[in-house]
Amino acid sequence: MSAVEPRPEPGAEPPPDGPHLLYDQVAEASAALVIERYSSSFGLASRLLAEPVRTQVRNVYALVRVADEVVDAPRPDSTRAQQAHVLDELEAEVRVALVRGHSSNLVVHAFARTARRCGIGHDLIDPFFASMRTDLFRAEHDQASFDRYVYGSAEVIGLMCLRAFLAEEPEPDTAYDALAGGAQRLGAAFQKVNFLRDLATDDGLLGRSYFPGVDPARLDDATRDRLLDDIDADLAAAAAVIPDLPPSSRRAVSVAHGLFAELAARLRRTPASEIRARRVRVPGPVKARIAARCLLRGPR
Repeated sequence: MSAVEPRPEPGAEPPPDGPHLLYDQVAEASAALVIERYSSSFGLASRLLAEPVRTQVRNVYALVRVADEVVDAPRPDSTRAQQAHVLDELEAEVRVALVRGHSSNLVVHAFARTARRCGIGHDLIDPFFASMRTDLFRAEHDQASFDRYVYGSAEVIGLMCLRAFLAEEPEPDTAYDALAGGAQRLGAAFQKVNFLRDLATDDGLLGRSYFPGVDPARLDDATRDRLLDDIDADLAAAAAVIPDLPPSSRRAVSVAHGLFAELAARLRRTPASEIRARRVRVPGPVKARIAARCLLRGPR
């Protein structure tokens, strides 16, 4: 983290009063719309977050989603160099907004408000954009680059959300240090599940292969199980710290964990030949049952 770009202190955002309030509200509504249109699973879990955590987490995920779409859904006539330029511009907008507290880009504005309020700094933002940039210029990974990519694309998202979960707590930094490992493992599990379920799209459409030493076209059941054993270990480590989260976020994280645990279980029951050809999903009624089970269980 640069000495001239310190992590913002929680609470740095001024009170939301005055004529700018409507703009802030529209920015946050825009972030919520991004999540609603792009992620049904996250949208379901986020509705269980208490305010103001719900809005803060949506603001984080909206920026993540926009950056992801820059690299994964390019315009038909664009080049990778043009995509990289758009991503660079987005990162530059975030940097300026963190200092000024304002952006003409509504999603960036919403994210910056959350970052300034919750203490999300460049120690987490920079690795995220580095991983997004990697997707434009690297098609395969060794173990070292895979670990860096998963950290920047997923683990730091878990840490950003953890900052939002804890911003209103009496000793947020102490709690953050205790819970950070579990947040990273949960983010890693989510990303690895997505790598496995999106194997066909990543390989066939985007020309990417994430898992080191794994040829997507030759995935077999033994390799599938080896990858899922690693995912299950991440999920187990994350589950161990969920009870220590604040009540405002505990049930939502439990639902998200349950949805991805169900995805992992379904992937394990799916022959590797099918994983290579189609995206495994959790049906809507099953998602609803998982959410209901977490709600009935209540905060622990």
